[in-house]
Amino acid sequence: MLQSPPASPGMLEHEIDTPALLIDLDAFEANLDTMAARLSGTGTRLRAHAKTHKSPVIAHQQIARGAVGQCVQKVAEAEILAWGGVQDILVSNEVVGAAKLARLAALARIATISVCVDDAAQVEALDRAAEHAGVRLGVLVEIDVGAARCGVQPGPDAVALAKLIAASRHLRFSGLQAYHGSAQHLRLPAERHFAIRAATDATRRTVEQLRQQGFECPIVGGAGTGTFELEVVSGVYTEIQAGSYCFMDADYARNLDASGHPVGLFRHALFVLATVMSAAQPGVAVLDAGHKAVAVDSGMPLVWERPELRYAGASDEHGKLVFGAHETAPRLGEKLRLVPGHCDPTVDRFDWYVGMRGQRVACLWPVAARGGLS
Repeated sequence: MLQSPPASPGMLEHEIDTPALLIDLDAFEANLDTMAARLSGTGTRLRAHAKTHKSPVIAHQQIARGAVGQCVQKVAEAEILAWGGVQDILVSNEVVGAAKLARLAALARIATISVCVDDAAQVEALDRAAEHAGVRLGVLVEIDVGAARCGVQPGPDAVALAKLIAASRHLRFSGLQAYHGSAQHLRLPAERHFAIRAATDATRRTVEQLRQQGFECPIVGGAGTGTFELEVVSGVYTEIQAGSYCFMDADYARNLDASGHPVGLFRHALFVLATVMSAAQPGVAVLDAGHKAVAVDSGMPLVWERPELRYAGASDEHGKLVFGAHETAPRLGEKLRLVPGHCDPTVDRFDWYVGMRGQRVACLWPVAARGGLS
C-alpha cells in the first residue's frame, strides 16, 4: 500500500514524520554532475543503474546529464521506467519464465529494450516471446569476469551464444555484459586494480574473438561506483553501469585511495531520518528505524555528523544507539540522520523520497519501482 508522504514542501526537517528517506538535493546533484564530468570526452557512456534509485524522476535527471539510458535487474523495474518515459533500458540480468518474458517483450513496443543471457535455452525462449509480441529484442551475452555468479565463460562459449542470438529471427546481438560486482567493494586500490585488470583482459579477448567471427559489440557494459574509472581507462568498455554514485552509502565510503584515505569522489546524499523514541537506559538511545527502515547487510548505518553515537544493532522497529558516559545523550524526540550501509535495499523500504535544500523540504518524489521483484 502506498503510504502517505511523511512531509510536504516547505516543512522544516524537524517537522518530518519518521522514519523518512531524505535526499540532500545539493549533494545529489553534485554527484550527478561529477559522474558526467568524469565520463565527458572518454567515449564511454553512462547507463546508470536504476536498481539503486527505482525512480523515473531520477533517471531523467541522469539522462539530461548525458546518460544513454538506464539498466535494471528486474522486468518490474523496466516497466516502471518505460511507463515513466525512459526510452532505452537494459535488463542487466537473465530473465526466465514465460510470464516475465511476455511482459519484457511487450515493453519493446514503447522503448528500446535489451536483456542478458548465459544459456541457449534463454535465447530460444526470448525469441519465442519476441515473435509473439511482434518485436525485436536486443540481447547481450553475459560473461563471468570474476564474480562467479551469472555468465558463461569468456571466449568460445560467449561466441557460441552470440551466434545463436544472431541466427534468431526476432533477436539482435547487442554485445557483452561483463560486470565484476564483488570488485566494487574491495577496499584497497591495488585489490581493485588486480580484479578489474583480470576482468578487462577476459572481456578484451572475448570482444576480439567475436570480431574475428564477424560480430561487433555495440555495448560492452559493466563497472560500478567502486571501479568505473578503471573500466573507462581500459578502452574495452563502452558503457558504465554505476548506480550507487548518485547517493553513496557507508559501505562505498570505506573504499580507500592510494594514500589510504576514503576515495571521496562522491558525497553522501541519501539519509534515513529517524526519531529518538526512548532514552530510558544509560548510555543507550533507541530510534524508530530498525530493519524495516534501513538495510544492515553491508554494515550498520552511520549517524550523520554525530561520530560519538554508534548504531549498535537493529530489530524490526528499533535501532539501538550507544554512546560513552561523557558524551552528550540524544534527547527524547530528537531527529537524527542515518547514512545507510547499503543504499539500494534501504531505498526499497520507502514509498517516498523527501528532497531537502538545507533544512527545508523542497520536493517529494515517489519511489515508483519499490518492491519490483518480478
